[in-house]
Amino acid sequence: MSKFDKDYLKLCEEILNNGVEVENRTGVNTINIPGYFLEFDLEKEFPILTTKQVFFKNAITEMLWIYQEQSNDVRWLQERGNHIWDEWEVDEEGYWNAKQNVLENGKLVKKDIHKFFGKEYAHTIGTAYGWIVKRYHLIDDLIEKIKTFPTDRRMIMSLWQNEWLDTAVLPSCVWSSEWSVSDGKVNCWVHQRSCDVPLGLPFNVTQYAVLVNLIAQVTGLKPGKLYWSLKDAHIYVNQVDGIKEQLRRYKELGDYEAPKLWINPEIKDFYKFDNSRELKDIKIENYKHHGKIEFEITQ
Repeated sequence: MSKFDKDYLKLCEEILNNGVEVENRTGVNTINIPGYFLEFDLEKEFPILTTKQVFFKNAITEMLWIYQEQSNDVRWLQERGNHIWDEWEVDEEGYWNAKQNVLENGKLVKKDIHKFFGKEYAHTIGTAYGWIVKRYHLIDDLIEKIKTFPTDRRMIMSLWQNEWLDTAVLPSCVWSSEWSVSDGKVNCWVHQRSCDVPLGLPFNVTQYAVLVNLIAQVTGLKPGKLYWSLKDAHIYVNQVDGIKEQLRRYKELGDYEAPKLWINPEIKDFYKFDNSRELKDIKIENYKHHGKIEFEITQ
């Protein structure tokens, strides 16, 4: 049985049973709880859900877009058949367009948003995610520190930089990761300020589990623990039926054993892992799942 499926669906039940329905900027209410914690032992299990299909290649190309390509250009993803950031893409004229709630006289009011970022940000998500990684040399500094000073307690990658928030289309949800080395293993503690549990969390956990494995390989270590700190863990009200279907699958059909992650053992340089649509150097083996569940994307 997959431990991730069990722990994930326990979180979903906690939200459905004890969460509070609240308004938010998107105009679609969420049911949320203020905080939650997950823990994964990457030596024992590669965490990817089996009670629904997780599109592994999309998850990993997004992670590589952020940490390897260090890009904010949505077209890089689109060239690889990945369209998860299309709704946040700044248009040709430098505008981002959406329909969202805005605060007026203490009340949320639905309005059309036409925010101008500038033509220099066309086809990007502004100064967020990969743009921050590149500007502050985050991944290079992390790898160098693990290699040269693995007992350092200051190995942190923060995607939340206040001076660049106004020019970010969507400030980072998974905003910080803290790293450590113990007993020859790389560990990572992830902090998420806002968590779309049905859509975002399955992607994010799988992404960081792969990232820990990649960092471990290029630093000559093994993957260790992945800790996950959640603030505002929520399910949008238009996602409830899908989560109930996933819970039904778990109770009636059960889940499968977690698959195995394969990483090309010949690659010792983080920037040499293939990031094409084929992902030749990063694969999951024996991934059995109960099929796709449709969830709406909420901006």
